[in-house]
Amino acid sequence: MVDFLPVKSVDGRDAAIPVAGGSCLNIAVGVARLGAPSGFVGGISTDLFGRIIADHALASQVQLRYATRSDHQTTLAFVRDVGGEPQYAFYDEATASRNWTYQRGCIPFDQVEAIHVGSTTLANEQGAGEALAMVEDAGGSVTISFDPNCRPNLVRHKARYIEQMHAFASAADIVRMSDVDFEFLYGRSDHAEAAKSLIKTRAGLVVITRGIKGAQAWHGEVGAVEVQAPTVDVVDTVGAGDSFQAGLLFALRAIGRIEAEALAQIKSDELARALSFASSCAAFTCGRVGADPPRQADVGAELSRLFPDTLE
Repeated sequence: MVDFLPVKSVDGRDAAIPVAGGSCLNIAVGVARLGAPSGFVGGISTDLFGRIIADHALASQVQLRYATRSDHQTTLAFVRDVGGEPQYAFYDEATASRNWTYQRGCIPFDQVEAIHVGSTTLANEQGAGEALAMVEDAGGSVTISFDPNCRPNLVRHKARYIEQMHAFASAADIVRMSDVDFEFLYGRSDHAEAAKSLIKTRAGLVVITRGIKGAQAWHGEVGAVEVQAPTVDVVDTVGAGDSFQAGLLFALRAIGRIEAEALAQIKSDELARALSFASSCAAFTCGRVGADPPRQADVGAELSRLFPDTLE
């Protein structure tokens, strides 16, 4: 999608600038910028905004070989900050994203290490169904990462939506969500109890991000791990969770823990370092406008400090 982000015009009036975004695309861009191969699967329009999205992805070396181009319109989102949290107004009827369909067998999963799914695509029946078909087609041979990244104003039937999100969480090896998403899906239930329930179902790792309060994670063998959020002058929180997810997936891959079997054997210090690096990526994104994930050079000091014997 294209996000229209709030800015001030030169004469002081409220204005908006178009920026390529969308949670899953942000994560693909974030992973690629950190130095790991990534691609985007989904619908991208051939219209003006679709070309902005494609150019943005390709500029960060995100592969689009499995993206579907069509003449349907691009999903648009207008963003406004309310109480420190971004609020969205979506225009997503009959769009390229909404009309995307998954063709079974179209992705060579033996060449893929992980798939990430989540966000607005899952807020409607068709999108959720197509994404779940892709997850099922992976046949358990690929690590599944899931972040609901809930958008309540797109949810028309909450009970059905929660049921669908539970289906994705039950099929995932890595489940991450913000504390805001957790409250929307589970009310004020205990984070630890919900995490333990997901781990019993399938998940090898469950992470709850809490903004400036840091992140908590639960693992079947390691147990609970908590990291603090880096101190940063916040400019914009849009895309912070996506940068966290990209950083986490990149870090797990870098230390050889991205595959489900390897993830099950991760050590406490390895998990803590991966979470800390992910938090650094999120903090960097908060320091500038828009969902603009860091490049490897931007977080090179953190890479060297946390993974001195792993990364080149």
